Amino acid sequence: MPNATMLTEFLLTRFSDVWELRVLHATLFLLMYLGTLMGNLLIVIAITLDMKLHIPMYFFLRNLSVLDMCYISVTVPKACVIFLLDSRGISTAGCAAQVFLVILFATVEMLFLTAMARDRYVAICQPLHYSVIMTPRVCVQMTLASVLSSMIYSGFHTGYTFRLSFCQSHVVHQFFCDVPSLLKLSCSDALRNEILIVISAVVIAGGCFSFITMSYIHIFSTVLKLPTRGERGKAFSTCVPHILVVTVFASSIAAIYMKPTSLSPTSQNMVTSVFYSIVPPFLNPIIYSLRNKQIKEALKRITSKKALFRKVIG
Repeated sequence: MPNATMLTEFLLTRFSDVWELRVLHATLFLLMYLGTLMGNLLIVIAITLDMKLHIPMYFFLRNLSVLDMCYISVTVPKACVIFLLDSRGISTAGCAAQVFLVILFATVEMLFLTAMARDRYVAICQPLHYSVIMTPRVCVQMTLASVLSSMIYSGFHTGYTFRLSFCQSHVVHQFFCDVPSLLKLSCSDALRNEILIVISAVVIAGGCFSFITMSYIHIFSTVLKLPTRGERGKAFSTCVPHILVVTVFASSIAAIYMKPTSLSPTSQNMVTSVFYSIVPPFLNPIIYSLRNKQIKEALKRITSKKALFRKVIG
């Protein structure tokens, strides 16, 4: 029975083998990838250069933007390669790296979204205590705790997956390496892996989603008491998209990781995985920042300063 370390590579799967559809899929993925990089990079630049945005809310937004650029870069470039070229192979080390990074960034994403919900809850429901509770030190500690705990969690699941033996096939029925797809290929007893995945998904994703939901229930109850319709509309326009993205993100993860691998349709899993690996990084800059008036004004100020600087030099 060959061990996982004896495999030289796995083969990833395309959505279709028809050339025209492969080109279409690669084009869509590439456009979403470039749009994600562009939108998040603008946010990082605006928040970094504009001193007015050096507050906890935009600190978390900048962290989320950096994370999203890294997150989508783990899967999309390799997916475009396998869509367009005949080579579908990925080395065992590359597959393990993808598993580690996908779990890492997905977990950090969920924890960052939870931290952002906490920040909005304090800002709206406890405005007088905001500067005391959400200090720069607390924000940095929350960020470091999210990253470090996610690294431990991801490393554990990656190591526990690749301790298995893979002797049935080396074809991963997914456009990137993920744990459920690899468990299908194992000829070892993977029941413990599946149980651990379900438990950890319930604890982390379910816990974060519950915390975010409760935070926004309190936020909505506070917003409804605001005196003017304009203030209520502004608060709802920020909170509702946040909840929608979190719901799509958490539900798509649950659909993949909390279902027995033997009952998971391959094509459905591939489509569902797009909603937690590609869609959130693509939508986050649109929902959280580029619709934000302060971000737009910061970008305008930066652009006008650059234009003035060019005139002075010229």
